[in-house]
Amino acid sequence: MHRTIRVVRNVFMAGLFLASLAPTVVRADEPAPMPAGFRADMIANIDDTAGKVEELAAAVPESKYGWAPAKGVRTAGQVYLHIVAANYMLPGVVGVAGGMSMDEGMKLDQTTQTKAKTLEMLKDSYAFLDKAIADMSDADMDAQVDFFGKKMSKRAVLLAALAHSHEHLGQSIAYARSMGITPPWTARQNAAAQPKMAGDKPGMHK
Repeated sequence: MHRTIRVVRNVFMAGLFLASLAPTVVRADEPAPMPAGFRADMIANIDDTAGKVEELAAAVPESKYGWAPAKGVRTAGQVYLHIVAANYMLPGVVGVAGGMSMDEGMKLDQTTQTKAKTLEMLKDSYAFLDKAIADMSDADMDAQVDFFGKKMSKRAVLLAALAHSHEHLGQSIAYARSMGITPPWTARQNAAAQPKMAGDKPGMHK
């Protein structure tokens, strides 16, 4: 009896030892854990803006990427590239590696890119900005950095990246409207409202 117990115990201990040697399996489809609090709110806001910028850029025909409302201002395509540049440059200001230098970013909107490449760059740049915020601790957000000669917290610089996207989303909407293009999310809202409006007409049976 005692011998049987010893055998079972030895087999059990051997199993634990072998399990400890096995590599930890991480599923490739498991998303990285999202931060909580302020950083989560920032990322959610950025993702909403990114979705609209990318959708609008996709809705504008490539032939219109060279359109501008007046001489001497950015074209539609240049506005999108300007957004890309800021999404890489501003995380660089707070010390995130892998972005663009100020010199590179300031020249990006003077380059010629296809619509497909521009859409790819927008998507990648927003993913880079999201990761920059997700990887930064709340405490690190308070650290001070130099931003165009002024001392600012890293949080303030990243908020500037969010504000920058909002600013140029508004500009891009005005550009699209001037071209006769309805923003896709507005078009969807209008389409969804049509059946209800038809049903509300006098004499209509619901």
